[in-house]
Amino acid sequence: MPRQPYSVEQVAELLGLHVKTVRTYVRDGRLKAVRIGKQYRIAPEDLDAFLGHPVTAPATGTTGRRRHAEASSIVQVDAITPDAAMTVGNTLIAAVNGRAPGGRPLRVETIYDEERASLKIIIVGGVADTAELLRFVTTLTEETTPAEGPA
Repeated sequence: MPRQPYSVEQVAELLGLHVKTVRTYVRDGRLKAVRIGKQYRIAPEDLDAFLGHPVTAPATGTTGRRRHAEASSIVQVDAITPDAAMTVGNTLIAAVNGRAPGGRPLRVETIYDEERASLKIIIVGGVADTAELLRFVTTLTEETTPAEGPA
């Protein structure tokens, strides 16, 4: 017997979160849901995937698996000023946050080492999205000024 979909309120209660938090997850595309009228319904399989549990096969008899390719990239930019590193990091994060909801997750993290004047950019996501963001990194880092060394 298939499990019934959850309401936002039920998911919030199960996870110990506020209803508005769960709605935000749905709107941001972090938690997959279907809108029925003015309410969202979350399939048990989607909740399991959100929580990181193994995804169970749907009751329709299909395997429920789709081919999935993910890429992770680490980019190191040397000789970059703190201001330029901040600009690059903020621009990349804004680009990721400005994407249309419902797409595959794309994560970006930046770490700046002041002693070495080095910026590390970590990108994890779908192959095409990661490649697009790497092209964007190339554009951003070519425009930045190098860090000033000892004269």
